[in-house]
Amino acid sequence: MAFINNKPKKPIPSSQMMSLQTTLFFIVLFTILALSLLLCTPSSTTPCTSSSSSSSTTTTHIDPFSGDLRYAQFAWNRLPLVDNRPPPTTLKIAVFSRKWPVNSSPGGMERHALTLYTALARRGHQIHIYTSPPLTSTDQFSGSPTTSPQIHFHEGQPGQWRYNKAWDQFDAENQREPFDVVHSESVALPHWLARGLSNLAVSWHGIALESLQSSIYQDLTRKPNEPMSSSFNKSIQGTVPKVLNEIRFFHNYAHHVAISDSCGEMLRDVYQIPNSRVHVILNGVDSEDFVYDVKLGNQFRAKFGVPKNASLVLGVAGRLVKDKGHPLLHEAFSKLITLHRDVYLIVAGSGPWEQRYRDLGPQVIVLGSMRPTELRAFYNSIDVFVNPTLRPQGLDLTLMEAMMSGKPVLASRFPSIKGTIVVDDEFGFMFSPNVESLLEALEVVVKEGSERLARRGKACQKYASSMFTARKMALAYERLFLCMKNVTFCQYPLRSD
Repeated sequence: MAFINNKPKKPIPSSQMMSLQTTLFFIVLFTILALSLLLCTPSSTTPCTSSSSSSSTTTTHIDPFSGDLRYAQFAWNRLPLVDNRPPPTTLKIAVFSRKWPVNSSPGGMERHALTLYTALARRGHQIHIYTSPPLTSTDQFSGSPTTSPQIHFHEGQPGQWRYNKAWDQFDAENQREPFDVVHSESVALPHWLARGLSNLAVSWHGIALESLQSSIYQDLTRKPNEPMSSSFNKSIQGTVPKVLNEIRFFHNYAHHVAISDSCGEMLRDVYQIPNSRVHVILNGVDSEDFVYDVKLGNQFRAKFGVPKNASLVLGVAGRLVKDKGHPLLHEAFSKLITLHRDVYLIVAGSGPWEQRYRDLGPQVIVLGSMRPTELRAFYNSIDVFVNPTLRPQGLDLTLMEAMMSGKPVLASRFPSIKGTIVVDDEFGFMFSPNVESLLEALEVVVKEGSERLARRGKACQKYASSMFTARKMALAYERLFLCMKNVTFCQYPLRSD
């Protein structure tokens, strides 16, 4: 006789259900990401690239492009656009940026905006910047109205972005004389306002899916006996709905600019934005600010006490915080110097890890915060630039600045860096985001020595000069904005090209 159990089943607690859903989401997510890295599907616009450790210059190659630029899936910086003649027509461009760098030390996104729109203003375009009030009364912009952007600080608390106040300023000017193009730096302009603008482009300096990856990499740095923080557990559960929300509302923006090749792939493949609305334009840095200068580098070393008999000098720059990978570099370098007493590390930046670096002893020279104008000497004083970031999102300008200064890089093996910066083995070294892998890479760098690294640096400078200049970035954005105003300019090449 069969026994029949009519006892009702105990319901699964909602917390366990949420945990299960989160786990399943991660499994699916990282399966997609892993496959995207393993597979390279050639197409007419995005040929697969290869690299060789024996080459002295990049082997990355793309055939001359011909066709509609809206369907190009490579970085527009590759196009041989001409800047020795004025643009075919001048544009009136509105820019929404949460902050604008004035006299304070700016972040990467603000530096990008300043470089881009100063360059476009100099090419004759009329630029209006809508941003938050400066932090101090002395932080006022004093550029020429004909060669510099016009800055519109909205009313309110200094440094606090109020998109509604900025929108009111924009709307008044737009009604007086309509803008040709509107540009939002990330989510400075919310999607419920953006969806009414067919002439809008938004540049993504980081998306929620990349932030989720960053949170995971940061948690993996925990020691075996270190408990998971409650704030991390809460934030990572909140990020999953944020990713889904982004996927749904990103379609409200007419055009998307990805600042790395991998971000472009995510927008097309995961966020499901049509190819014709996703455009990859890499950030650029001023080629006059970052140049190879041996004399300047030697003066910098002498000024800050780097011994003349130092066999190798490494450098790191930026905010000294956890998500920039400083727990990894701190531990790895502390082990490296027990074996190599003539290897030095110069740290340019400030943050919670500043004192911890000082505690490592005389082989670590901590400079504190440095203005962008001071970084030129810093880059020239080092043999290799280290970027141990745990943030896959965005693309650090420091990598481009170091390469422009003729220095190879040692960086985390993330798709954004691997697919856009270290596209050839000659440009430097990559490591998995953990101490063991970083230490192994550091040992390889030490073994190579400064002379071999200098040869790598020459290849870096050549590639950076062809891809990462402010001029290349500005011309690419200009062509996109012209294309948005008049489809004639979407075709490439034109007779003017």
